[in-house]
Amino acid sequence: MVEPHNTESRLPHETCNIVVVGAGGRMGKMLIAEITAAKGCRVSGAVDRPGTPSIGTDAGTQAGIAALDVLIVDDAAQAIATADAVVDFTSPDATVDHARLCAQAGAAHIIGTTGLTPEHEEALHLAARHVPVVYAPNMSVGVTLLMAMTEKVASILGDDYDIEVLEMHHRHKVDAPSGTALGLGKAAARGRAVDHDAVKQAVRDGQVGARPRGEIGYATLRGGDVVGDHTVIFAAEGERVELGHKASNRKVFAAGAIRAILWARGKPPAVYTMRDVLGLNA
Repeated sequence: MVEPHNTESRLPHETCNIVVVGAGGRMGKMLIAEITAAKGCRVSGAVDRPGTPSIGTDAGTQAGIAALDVLIVDDAAQAIATADAVVDFTSPDATVDHARLCAQAGAAHIIGTTGLTPEHEEALHLAARHVPVVYAPNMSVGVTLLMAMTEKVASILGDDYDIEVLEMHHRHKVDAPSGTALGLGKAAARGRAVDHDAVKQAVRDGQVGARPRGEIGYATLRGGDVVGDHTVIFAAEGERVELGHKASNRKVFAAGAIRAILWARGKPPAVYTMRDVLGLNA
């Protein structure tokens, strides 16, 4: 149950105090470096899981930049209590805990965590009664535009065009299909005005038979150090339309997250997406 200390997020001031959770991970380190370099932003706190080697070290040193005099701690509640915003690329259960703490502290919650279930998302909506929550399966500006284009193309092309979402990520990624791939499939389903879960096909193995009309299929590849490749294929008799995005550096996710942080300042409590941040829902 959320018992907020503040019913609205803090009003903007000159510098945005940002807490990075998951600070010792690859994305956390990237966020710390990019936030430090961004105008109007300051890393005011850094959090990692109890027992991880990063605890007690300087957040800047961990990120490969100059020391920030901000130690990585394992007490998320203490770090978040004075934050203007929290940026979160962690795990679903941890993100739910952070959402509750953000609601209590009046801090905007910027979420790039993938693999959330409907139950996890429900917890985010509860927190969003008190603070702005920007939740996106992918914070990249380019991917956000790809999702918008996918929805538009799906609305134009009929179901005689088969839709397949192909994604590839590094060998360490634990969820499949990726949150971005699912976001693209859901965008296609919205474009066709159909229930995504009713037409989703994420696994094919053995004698699966002919492809049903209207199905949205997924293909998942894992290997090496691929940051993230996504392609949406519309395949019909005689032609194929492909929309794609390739990320070669995690900086694109950090840049989108910073854009979302600055956009969310002073916004009323609600769940927002990167489409809102980019003005695509206006």
